[in-house]
Amino acid sequence: MARSSTTCESFLQTPLLVVGFVVLIISLAGFIGACFRVAWALWVYLVVMLFLIATLMGLTIFGFVVTSQGRGVEVPGRVYKEYRLEDYSPWLRNKIKDPDYWRTIRSCILGSKTCAKLASWTPLDYLEKDMSPIQSGCCKPPTSCNYNMATVEPQDTDCYRWSNAPTLLCYECDSCKAGVLEDVRRDWHKLSVLNIVMLVFLIGIYSIGCCAFQNTRRAETDYPYGENRMTKVRPRWDYYWWRWWQDKREQLY
Repeated sequence: MARSSTTCESFLQTPLLVVGFVVLIISLAGFIGACFRVAWALWVYLVVMLFLIATLMGLTIFGFVVTSQGRGVEVPGRVYKEYRLEDYSPWLRNKIKDPDYWRTIRSCILGSKTCAKLASWTPLDYLEKDMSPIQSGCCKPPTSCNYNMATVEPQDTDCYRWSNAPTLLCYECDSCKAGVLEDVRRDWHKLSVLNIVMLVFLIGIYSIGCCAFQNTRRAETDYPYGENRMTKVRPRWDYYWWRWWQDKREQLY
């Protein structure tokens, strides 16, 4: 889910893989600590898991903030939407404007044959059929463009970047970059929802780990209610019962 098959965009993949790998390793430590009553292993598990939960929560909040902008603009008389680069968050815009980064994404779009699917469309199809964000931004000029030689009105800069060559089309248009960002926004939003489910699950497991840690600490002491630290001049009544029971067991065995 963190890697798009159309754009090869994967800047979410690495941090999520790292978080997942650390969760796996530290969960093994917690499992060993709970099964074999190793208190220090459970302590390490709880501390690291707390940081991991905070990291995943931060990534989720960041994802929702970044993906809160965009969503496209309705085109009169058309089913599809068009997308504008300035509608998206500054962080995403700066990412997509990097020449090396965009060169990689452009090559992936060309290799995916996304625009080739529109080659057989008729003018009526453009009126009645929907397009993906990448098709809308990269495979055609903006709908507002007027290529009548008689017009002298200023137009969108993407109108002048358009080319009929299959390897050029509108791949250098801002609308194409906006279409890629819309695709990223949708995928990232779905991933953020999944992260919330994972957070709830991890917090539940973390709570169980806290209980296991307390039980392990109790098992390490002779006194079943924790360490026998006397806080009063006279110990509690159950302490005498406990000592009497221990003495009887020693006499029997």
